[in-house]
Amino acid sequence: MLLNFQETTLSNGIRVATAGMGHVESVAMGVWVGVGGRYEDKKLSGVSHFIEHLLFKGTENRSARDISQSIEGRGGYFNAFTQEESTCYYARIAAEHTWSTFDILSDMYLHPRFASEDIEKERGVIIEEIMMYRDQPQHCVQEMLGESLWANHPLGRPLIGTVENIERVSREEILGFKAKKYVPSNTVVVFAGKVDHAECVKRVSGILSGARKSAKPSYKKVEKSCLQEKVAVSTKDIEQTHIAMGVRLFGRHDARKYSLKVMSIVLGENMSSRLFQIVREKHGLAYSIHSSVELYDETGVLSIQAGVDRKRSDKAFDLIVRELKQMKTKKVGASELRRAKDYAIGQLRIGMESTTNQMMWAGENIMNFGRFIQPDEVIASIEKVTDKDIHQVAGEVLDADKLSVAMVTPNGETGHEEHLLVNGAKL
Repeated sequence: MLLNFQETTLSNGIRVATAGMGHVESVAMGVWVGVGGRYEDKKLSGVSHFIEHLLFKGTENRSARDISQSIEGRGGYFNAFTQEESTCYYARIAAEHTWSTFDILSDMYLHPRFASEDIEKERGVIIEEIMMYRDQPQHCVQEMLGESLWANHPLGRPLIGTVENIERVSREEILGFKAKKYVPSNTVVVFAGKVDHAECVKRVSGILSGARKSAKPSYKKVEKSCLQEKVAVSTKDIEQTHIAMGVRLFGRHDARKYSLKVMSIVLGENMSSRLFQIVREKHGLAYSIHSSVELYDETGVLSIQAGVDRKRSDKAFDLIVRELKQMKTKKVGASELRRAKDYAIGQLRIGMESTTNQMMWAGENIMNFGRFIQPDEVIASIEKVTDKDIHQVAGEVLDADKLSVAMVTPNGETGHEEHLLVNGAKL
């Protein structure tokens, strides 16, 4: 699978990338900025996400309604997201409206209003978003796990910020943060679909060439000495017990990531996985249980999350620990290994049929690795994974000393901390 990828760096440092897909009649585009939660100090925690919201509130040239009507009125879709290491503003539109849509995204990037009244109004919106997440135990337990894995580090803070920070941050601080982080050397513009690379470069250069050069922002690295807490438990007015457990890992540049991904699929990424079959199908303890891998520049996490029967949560936890231990002691069989590889490869190939997914793939590659990675390169690395590789990486990462556990239980339930500590140590 060879994507029709091209890339050009403008004189001011902005990188323009395209993935031509001649058989489609639409274009997905994204303006990527290398900024997110881990670029924030504690005082400004949540400001990257706040800025993402504010860019949709209007520009010096357009109102918020003008922005939405101009894209949605042509059958298009637009949105944004903030991650730990990047923020992306993206849209998908019929090809004939490519440049009017990009003009809107670039206007948002270059000339946001940041009107005082918009900032005050959006404080309330984001605080309600925080409250919404507080009402979702599956989200709460994820945040608790992050806080445990990277205690006293930006990666351990909620991306959305806290109510206190959102209420306090000033317009001047927001403007200052945006000015320092939204710079050409930290920006990638990606198009996928019915596009011509030379035209994309010409158009982007004409619109964004005036953006000033500036040093690329940096962030605080996770050192081995970074504090990691073992257990966090809280209670809520809920019916299920929610468990999240994770081991702190190496970063995305480590070659072991392919073995780790295949191991995670075997463990819990689909309905055929061990955890799903044991915890849900055999014992009926959960509706939802899954594993996932999240890798950052120099660190990462293999996590497992489940919503389980409140009366049998300790049993569910013990079953999960047992499956993790078996990953270290028993090799993966040939058929199970083949299924996991085929799942990873099939998901990648299916995803690349979408303009939006090709745009996301290119943007994430360039932001995270500084280059475009062809899917075939990833597929070849997955195919090379052996049962011995999985056994080795399991032994290296599934370590009780690297394990953190978070649990949200129904009100009135106590005594889980000791069980989690004692049985988690058996890993």
